[in-house]
Amino acid sequence: MAVRYFVSNVDQSLAFYEKLGFSLVERWGPPFAIVEKDGLQLWLSGPQTSASKPMLDGRVPGPGGWNRIVVSQANLLELYAELKEEGATFRNEPITGPGGTQVLLEDPDGNPIELFQARSE
Repeated sequence: MAVRYFVSNVDQSLAFYEKLGFSLVERWGPPFAIVEKDGLQLWLSGPQTSASKPMLDGRVPGPGGWNRIVVSQANLLELYAELKEEGATFRNEPITGPGGTQVLLEDPDGNPIELFQARSE
């Protein structure tokens, strides 16, 4: 199973996702890369890929939105502080609910990533 994210710069996105623990699986020239973490493949699709071509009605696929991948973290608050210090963009502050703590991080193109730490028993 894979998730595709549209990105404007694959090199920049690779560096970003490596900080979240993803590893490079494949690279197809400059416009496309596949990274993986815990069995999830994330396809980083640059503007030159076929998936970014306009639809019949003229709409053009692009980055952003609210659908998101969830990346589990052992110490969410520590990673949050580190990324915030580095200038990362967050859509909210960490919140805690019945299942644990979560925060919405944006990748360099505005694609959302939910960082999640399960509540410990």
